[in-house]
Amino acid sequence: MSSEEVRRYDATPAPPPDDAYWEALLEEAESAMGGLPHQARSEKNYESGNGELFPHYDYEYEEGIGNQADWEQVEQVHEADTAVELNVIGYNRGGLLVEWASLRGFVPASQLVDFPSNHESSVARRNELVGYVGQSLKLRVIELNRSQSRLILSERAGVAKAGAREHVLSSLNIGDHCTGLITNLCHFGAFVDLGGVEGLIHISELSWGRVRHPSDILQRGQQVTAYVLEIEPDDGRVALSLKRLQPDPWETVEAKYVVGQEIEGEVTHVVDFGAFVCVAEGLEGLIHISELAEGHFLHPYNVVQEGQKVTARILHIDGTARRLGLSLRR
Repeated sequence: MSSEEVRRYDATPAPPPDDAYWEALLEEAESAMGGLPHQARSEKNYESGNGELFPHYDYEYEEGIGNQADWEQVEQVHEADTAVELNVIGYNRGGLLVEWASLRGFVPASQLVDFPSNHESSVARRNELVGYVGQSLKLRVIELNRSQSRLILSERAGVAKAGAREHVLSSLNIGDHCTGLITNLCHFGAFVDLGGVEGLIHISELSWGRVRHPSDILQRGQQVTAYVLEIEPDDGRVALSLKRLQPDPWETVEAKYVVGQEIEGEVTHVVDFGAFVCVAEGLEGLIHISELAEGHFLHPYNVVQEGQKVTARILHIDGTARRLGLSLRR
């Protein structure tokens, strides 16, 4: 049975995420938000629900956009951790465009205080964003990259007390347990307000078990305690985990189960080579296609379905390799 045939989970304890981890998160975030924009270059007018026209921007990378003095002012404000009042002049499907003198900043929708996390349609989301155009928001800079003309701001951070961001980042250590409120749920994870800084719990760190979407186990406004995985003070990024507050079930699997034992479980995923079965939280075994049933059948779907309860026999256990082989054959 190949390693690809068995779903793997990170072991505990595990080393903190490296640069590739953050790159993956940012890539997912940008994809979900339609791209984190650089300075606006071209403008189009889009009609809102009541017939009004508002600017909607296409974003392209263009080096050197903005007045040098304005960039220096932004850097000073960022270093001082102070909030600023800026006008909303446009939007894209990921958030709002604000004006800072000759610069254009971006406020992701996840960083808006009262922005609904779920919308029934893209039209509802667009209309919600349109409603911000012309308003003035109290914001703080959360990401600044002058060489890439990138300026990202947050309304959530803007309502925090001055110095709160720096205090939180300086007081956190890897391995700490911290408490915060869930502010937003996206397909790639959950954002947690830590009191001036938002941490991210990647979907892979929510549970030792399979999670289809963060909203399956968390709610916006919910208070959670999380494990601190990684801290990047310069960028204000904090990686958090929920699953590392619980023991890794694979560490004790060989003590709890024996070969030949029959156990009950639920089919979680059916693939060409077999079916995965959850036998306990965080523990999934594989029933290889050759162990699904006697005789011939076209596809594992002809034998089992996702959500089906089954009683399977344990063929082999390997906690170190995180493998649990099961069989439905008698």
